[in-house]
Amino acid sequence: MKIQSLTKAEEQVMQYLWELRKGFLKDILEAFPDPKPHTNTVSTILKVLKEKNFVDYTIFGRQHEYFPLISKEQYSGKSMKSLVKNYFSGSYTNAVSFLVEKNEMSVEDLEMLLNELKNKD
Repeated sequence: MKIQSLTKAEEQVMQYLWELRKGFLKDILEAFPDPKPHTNTVSTILKVLKEKNFVDYTIFGRQHEYFPLISKEQYSGKSMKSLVKNYFSGSYTNAVSFLVEKNEMSVEDLEMLLNELKNKD
């Protein structure tokens, strides 16, 4: 199954839904910092996320309880692949080198990551 990209607003709603695991519209709205978006805005985003097969819901009376269909890990992996493909010529080495050069990742972090990868087997 091909995972679609999300807009910034869609991704923000998904972040809160991933944290909540499941929730009604009011629960998702409560997760937002002030000033909170309008109810209709979040409701529309949830409809789009349903169309994109990111969420589904269970109906309780007139309320919908939303839950993610795609895990945060699945989306993160897709986003990382896309980032590396589009900005680093598909090379994870180039991506990590960029992070080290920009002081976003220390040499110690890199060594720790390499040790974790070596010990993964």
